Amino acid sequence: MLNDSGVPIIPRKHPFENPAYLNPRISPDGRWLSWIAAVDGVMNVWIAPSDDLTQARPLTRQTERPIFEHWIARTNAHVLYRRDAAGEEDFHVWCVAIEGGEPCDLTPYAETMAYIAGFHYDDPYLVAIAMNDRDARWHDLYIVDIRTGERQLAFKNLDEIAYFLLDSHLGLRLASSTRGKGRGSAILKWNGIAFVEILSIEADDAMLTAPYHMTRAGDAWFMGSSIGRDTCAIIRVDWETGAETVIASHPQADISDGIADPRTGELTAVSVNYIRPEWIAIDGAAGRDLATLGQTFDATIGVESQSDDDRFWIIAASRPDRPVVWHLLDRTTGKLSKLFESRPKLADVKFAAMHGFVVKARDGLELVCYLTLPATETGQRPARPLPMVLQVHGGPWWRDSWFFNRQVQWYANRGYGVLQVNYRGSTGVGKAFINAGDREWAGKMHDDLIDVVNWAIVEGIADPKRIAICGGSYGGYASFVGATFTPDAFCCSVPVVGITNLETMLANPPPYWASFYEQECHRIGDPRTEEGRALLKARSPLHRAGDITKPMLIGHGANDVRCKVAEADQIVAAMQAKDIPVIYVVFPNEGHGFHHPANNIAFNAITEAFLARHLGGPCEAVGDDFAGSSHDIRAGNKLLAGLGIV
Repeated sequence: MLNDSGVPIIPRKHPFENPAYLNPRISPDGRWLSWIAAVDGVMNVWIAPSDDLTQARPLTRQTERPIFEHWIARTNAHVLYRRDAAGEEDFHVWCVAIEGGEPCDLTPYAETMAYIAGFHYDDPYLVAIAMNDRDARWHDLYIVDIRTGERQLAFKNLDEIAYFLLDSHLGLRLASSTRGKGRGSAILKWNGIAFVEILSIEADDAMLTAPYHMTRAGDAWFMGSSIGRDTCAIIRVDWETGAETVIASHPQADISDGIADPRTGELTAVSVNYIRPEWIAIDGAAGRDLATLGQTFDATIGVESQSDDDRFWIIAASRPDRPVVWHLLDRTTGKLSKLFESRPKLADVKFAAMHGFVVKARDGLELVCYLTLPATETGQRPARPLPMVLQVHGGPWWRDSWFFNRQVQWYANRGYGVLQVNYRGSTGVGKAFINAGDREWAGKMHDDLIDVVNWAIVEGIADPKRIAICGGSYGGYASFVGATFTPDAFCCSVPVVGITNLETMLANPPPYWASFYEQECHRIGDPRTEEGRALLKARSPLHRAGDITKPMLIGHGANDVRCKVAEADQIVAAMQAKDIPVIYVVFPNEGHGFHHPANNIAFNAITEAFLARHLGGPCEAVGDDFAGSSHDIRAGNKLLAGLGIV
């Protein structure tokens, strides 16, 4: 089947089924490689000797919920991983021996979200795990023996600690806390008896200022800081004297990532991302390797994992027009060994180029944006105005970037232009840009989206009568806003796990939001004040459901604890009461996003038919794309029948 430009359409299953490989890791001693791949259709942990991938075998055999996070323990004989049960975000930490055997739940406590806080560098069987089984709002810190699961309390969190920074022997060193700081935060230092505040952080700096990690010797620590500057810099702080040294900064973008020498803990390079990601070298050898890799692959380079001696790196090479490929680099010999392609079925597909650019909002604020046109378009402007998808990122404290995005490429393959906007409040380009989004949900944040859409129309990129707004989480909220606050701007909308009522969202947050709840109220609106409630109500799409005039497709996970399914239920009920057409799909075994490939494929089958009807692109037949999906059509069965979906 061809799209309107005569290009073969990518089979829908290929971008939305499980990737062939994901998240490779190398063991501290360099002997083992682990990664995530499917076992009977469910993502599990695999292992192989680093010099012989033909000996690969699965270590886990989960049959329901996929695994996405894992680490090779410092024993070089165990793998740790996290998973929840059904999307409810009660993530437990598990351990499995590389030699085989049954996995052990190291956090076997009901309604508990656990995370790894650190690894002991000299006693490899010990790991620090934070757990909120005592108080769902705050995580206590435990030292756990991965052989037995025995835990020892290291810190009972009565001080509203949001984040612990430990040394290489799992000793308490630093913490972040919001206690007594209103909408700001503080960095605390452990004095052997208690945490003592050493830095007070105002609300406007709280999102970009925090401790990162310590050196192996424990004589210094690193923090990101926007205090006294706009963009986040990396600062090295002497443990004894408190003397600060700025290690790296960038005039336009925040330091967003970094790599360190595992032997010393000293940073060797950091990355920033304005329009495209780039590395700032601190260590000459690391800088040379990163530069060589960037030239070799003509791609964004990520260092995914390192051996203890820093000889071996697992590097990821990614571009918008090709899926990620992982290689193993031997830094001593310079040898590069290809490991995995994330999606080999797509290796020969001609994907579309992504163009990064800056558009000025109506008030002059500069917005970093990305435009992806169908692969047949050779320039940065199409031959004629195209049907357009405005794909809005979630967060909102997140950002779109220059990397492979399967959803974007899928839309482009169907003949649509795809527009991505880093609206105010997005991260990566300084605190002034983040703070410009404060209390501007459905206000100036939405104006930014409309301004860039209007720019695309004026530039002859978008057909004004065929523009859809789509997105998940905050992007789902923005899609609801587009349908209610600016109903004439879009011909249809596809909100996924989106918010419709800001009042109920902030009045009933998940308990673990306690550490950043004040920031939420500061940046969105405070439901505890009359003024705040009025603002939240005014910015809630639910109360404008009667203004919806264009078709809508809604997707949600029944177990979502962030944007509860009641959010979608409310607006669907309001639309049905006013006889406004809506298709509403709920997945009983999903949470905040669709992690089961069968569910992803099924929802995108519906999305493709929906967009084909309203934007005019091609539509692959559904075939067996509903097989294995848990989807529950709660509204719009007749509309689905009209789209050719039974």
